Amino acid sequence: MENKTYFITGIDTDAGKTWVTGIFARYLLDAGKSVITQKIAQTGCREISEDIETHRRLMGTGFFPEDREGLTCPFLFSVPCSPHLAAEIDGAEIDPSKITSAYRTLARKYQYVLCEGVGGLCVPLNREVYLADWLSGQGLPTILVATPKLGSINHTVMSLEVCRAKGIDVVSLVYNYYPGVLPEIEKDTERVIRDYLAEHFPSCAFIRVGDLKAENPQCPDFSALL
Repeated sequence: MENKTYFITGIDTDAGKTWVTGIFARYLLDAGKSVITQKIAQTGCREISEDIETHRRLMGTGFFPEDREGLTCPFLFSVPCSPHLAAEIDGAEIDPSKITSAYRTLARKYQYVLCEGVGGLCVPLNREVYLADWLSGQGLPTILVATPKLGSINHTVMSLEVCRAKGIDVVSLVYNYYPGVLPEIEKDTERVIRDYLAEHFPSCAFIRVGDLKAENPQCPDFSALL
């Protein structure tokens, strides 16, 4: 079975990557595809990943057997902080090869695997490996979630510059509407990001989404990623 695995990261914490992951998965289900999501590491919860719970709710499914087996969240820590520190507080250490093994196991069963990252690209997984370092060695097509919040132009461009430097293949930028931002700021931020992508990532699909946390969010058009 042919598989496509995407890595979904954000320009910062709370950029909306959990919701984008869940709604993209729902889009794939509605298109008749078999799909599962993964959270590579989760901090601040016990027993099961809160982000996996959100994915399943947005997908309209119950938990998968792989959720109970730990394949969809290989690392789960109790303290809400950077994953490297959360692991140390719990007396553990993140082994990035375990993340790789988990998503590859899922890829043997599902047509699509959507791997959600943790924080941004420069989050340390342990004292030696940053997320971007691990991702650059995986060759996974990557989706970057950005917002029009104050400071997001800087965060977005810096994230894309990291991807350029590390050879990370950014196939899509999802521009996530953020409630409360002035329309002028939202439009200009989009213009700056589009101009940057046109110069440095001309084949990157720009996907604009509405308020994903609305009562009945409209599913974006992810057809460019099928």
